[in-house]
Amino acid sequence: MLEEFKKFALRGNVIDLAIGVVIGAAFGAIVASLVADIIMPVVGAVTGGLDFSNYYLPLSSKVQAGLSYADAKKQGAVLGYGQFLTIALNFAIVAFVLFLVIRAMNQLIKKQDEAVEAPQAPEIPADVKLLAEIRDQMADLNANLTTRRG
Repeated sequence: MLEEFKKFALRGNVIDLAIGVVIGAAFGAIVASLVADIIMPVVGAVTGGLDFSNYYLPLSSKVQAGLSYADAKKQGAVLGYGQFLTIALNFAIVAFVLFLVIRAMNQLIKKQDEAVEAPQAPEIPADVKLLAEIRDQMADLNANLTTRRG
């Protein structure tokens, strides 16, 4: 059983998947930082200094108004829609970047496939085509004469 597990774990597909997961996690951290540290402050500045991460609706009367989202969560149930907006924007950016990467890869693969395509057979010259037609007609004529005699 251990040998079978080693064979499974060391397959190329499993290793490729593991590498993809690790790179994806690192990419996710980069995008999360991009959204939290660069994009959201710009959006906040454009909207008059609003900080989306602290937008929430209190669901409990125990929650005091004007607290930060983290402090409000400690006091009671809150609906943190600002956090959701930030994470949704994060997802949209990741999806768009992945779309661009896959699109670029598909274009590279298409160019590579076009370059590797088998060269087309050279066109047969007209005189060779004419000779082939004459040969075929003579073969048909010879076959017809043979069937009439026999």
